[in-house]
Amino acid sequence: MSSKAKKRVVLPTRPEPPNTEQILEDVQRAQPNDPVFVLLAEPSEDLPAPAKNEDPEAKRERLYRLTQSYVEMNHRLQKACSLLKEKCEELKLAGATLEQGILEMKQRAL
Repeated sequence: MSSKAKKRVVLPTRPEPPNTEQILEDVQRAQPNDPVFVLLAEPSEDLPAPAKNEDPEAKRERLYRLTQSYVEMNHRLQKACSLLKEKCEELKLAGATLEQGILEMKQRAL
């Protein structure tokens, strides 16, 4: 066998995508606090769908509201990211404190 010959890795087959019934069942079984539903319910104003013959002023207003909603969501995501980083640091500190406490207890036991 030459060095150029390599075994080919066989990947498992990709599962079939869910059918409509499975998707509907999944949505119906979802909890009300599921992140998808929470995010959809949070915007304070319902944003209207565009009409076929939408006048320019209505289109401008709709786009403004969409942009405003996006910016608001972006700010909330940035705050959540900052909070997550803060909590991560707190957990690291708590873990280090716990490790130190364990070492001290082991030393006392000896």
